[in-house]
Amino acid sequence: MPGSLITVVLPLTAIYVVFLVWYGGRGKPLTQEEIAGYLAQLRAGARGEPGAIRLEDVERLVQRDDGREFVMHNLIRYREKALYPPGHDYGDSARAADRRYGKAIIPDLLRCGAVPVFVARRSGSLVEPEGADRWDLVAMVRYRSRRDFLRFALAVERKGITVHKWAAIEKTQIFPVTPLLSLIFVRGAVGAVLAAIGLLLA
Repeated sequence: MPGSLITVVLPLTAIYVVFLVWYGGRGKPLTQEEIAGYLAQLRAGARGEPGAIRLEDVERLVQRDDGREFVMHNLIRYREKALYPPGHDYGDSARAADRRYGKAIIPDLLRCGAVPVFVARRSGSLVEPEGADRWDLVAMVRYRSRRDFLRFALAVERKGITVHKWAAIEKTQIFPVTPLLSLIFVRGAVGAVLAAIGLLLA
């Protein structure tokens, strides 16, 4: 057991500690100076895509920052055909355009400690009032904080990949949520996987 402790348990424990630091979720709230700086950078890099998040919406979101993790809830309705601006020859599949955007943002999400915790396609209807929006996709992404959401938004703007998103999406609704009850235990799941690996290697 002493040998296993050194060669197996300690490295796996170190990995878990590193994961916890990266995953975060309990930081300091944004200062007004930080907010002003991020908004100025977003304003300078804005490309004006149809349906893009407005700066006043972002400002309203970050003004309520408590430094804690949160989940962003995304409702998406696809276009019948992708609507790319002239000079972008990617075909007319809206879902393919959204997949391009999704693949391109993965490194930026991970750098900001953000994790998609739930993605689902619509599979039918139940209660649907007349005139209600019809959504095709539901996606929920966990962010370490609103600060990290701003960092992610800036990184995406700088890469110029939002053209794929707005080519794919006809309409979207995005809002933060705070879980009251959740059976998604990311920290516990990672800990359980590492513990299982430790038992197999011990």
